[in-house]
Amino acid sequence: MLPSAGSSQNRPPAAPTGLSRRQRRFRQRRPISLSVFFLNPVWRFLFLCVTVLSLLAGCRPQPGPELSQAAIGQVLEQMTERMVHDVTNPPLAARFFAYACLSGHEAYALLDHQQESFAGKLNGFTGLRPLPQPRPEARPTLAAVLAMLETARKMQPSGREMDAFRQHLLDSCKNTLHYTDAQLEASAAVASHAATQVLAYARADGYARISNYPRYAPTRAAGRWYPTPPGYFAAVEPYFATIRPFTLDSAAQFAPPPPVRFSTRKNSDFLKLLRQVATMPQTDDQRRKAAFWDCNPFALQETGHLMVGLKKISPGAHWMGIAEVACRRAGMPFGRALHVHTLVAVGLMDGFLSCWDEKYRSDRIRPETAIRQLLNPAWRPFLQTPPFPEYLSGHATASAASATILTHFFGENFAYADTVETRYGLPVRHYASFWQAAEEAGQSRLYGGIHFADAILHGQEQGRRVGQWVLGKVERANR
Repeated sequence: MLPSAGSSQNRPPAAPTGLSRRQRRFRQRRPISLSVFFLNPVWRFLFLCVTVLSLLAGCRPQPGPELSQAAIGQVLEQMTERMVHDVTNPPLAARFFAYACLSGHEAYALLDHQQESFAGKLNGFTGLRPLPQPRPEARPTLAAVLAMLETARKMQPSGREMDAFRQHLLDSCKNTLHYTDAQLEASAAVASHAATQVLAYARADGYARISNYPRYAPTRAAGRWYPTPPGYFAAVEPYFATIRPFTLDSAAQFAPPPPVRFSTRKNSDFLKLLRQVATMPQTDDQRRKAAFWDCNPFALQETGHLMVGLKKISPGAHWMGIAEVACRRAGMPFGRALHVHTLVAVGLMDGFLSCWDEKYRSDRIRPETAIRQLLNPAWRPFLQTPPFPEYLSGHATASAASATILTHFFGENFAYADTVETRYGLPVRHYASFWQAAEEAGQSRLYGGIHFADAILHGQEQGRRVGQWVLGKVERANR
């Protein structure tokens, strides 16, 4: 039987006895309706904030496997192989390394906000434009490596030969790291976004204008540089110092003291330097050191009536390899390793700019030419003389700049095994510090008979000053 409308079953339950009037009033309140809730602007704003944050959290890329810092070294090896093939000169090699590493660094910074961009720290570099659309699937390490490859591919003459390596890298990411097609495509899009803008930055540095300058003509004036055998190559990059530095105010910012003046007087300082080179005993140890640090991409070997080019890397390629060895030995994470490589490359570039500025200003004769003219017409150096003026030593400058930067990151007593050129038939050498290696690299030019002592000494000081300047411009801004 259904209860009637007036029955006690339809009445609201009586308030429990023993409750205060305030408690009874609270229990009898009706629930707030949703319409009233949304009419309140404060509640509505809070609701929207919570909703947006929830959506953003749902779109955040999930952590996944990433490439190790070894991938950076693999790209640099590919670049070096192309440089050996193309006979890329030392300052130009540094330029290729610098822009490729910058592309990778900036691509990585787009996706990992803990990586600080170089925007505002390099001359004329304002940073990359934001991505045209979010790329949550992109993997930061893969985007960085692909950006390096794309930049190198378009800057180096035989850069297209790295396409096979790029495809192998993508296949490995898909089959080993199990990246999806969406992740591969998004990473490639970020890489292209970064490389396109860094390539535009590179085109603005003035290097392309060099081809419009008058052809450099060496003179036979006393004490001036002149091409040497066996290749008699023309002067390399006589106008390189005219392009935009990365951090220096100008290529002449740290102009070194002038070289010892050429003189044929019997007891002149120049003849003392000349005799030091001509009478160098060249022990087995000195020869080993000279050969290890030769790094002359223009070296030739006479075979019968033919001259065959030897496969040798540039000084910059050697020091980029040392940076990779150090990062790997220290177990440095990808982003930090990429930062180190980029700074070393920038230091190499500005080091060569400052060195080349002095080379073609002083235009000093090479020991080989001077010794044959003044002391012994049959004398030959242990190493082949590179095709550019003598003062300063490029290897001493580049090595000191690199050692300064690497010591900043790894410390004064970072011991390592230099395995960089084992694939070119050179043995492993062990060093107790980067400065021990840089000192040996500089002295190797004296042992090899291709530099005077003052060019080495002042080159090392020049490189040290450039390295300190680069660190001050970039690292001080990070603190």
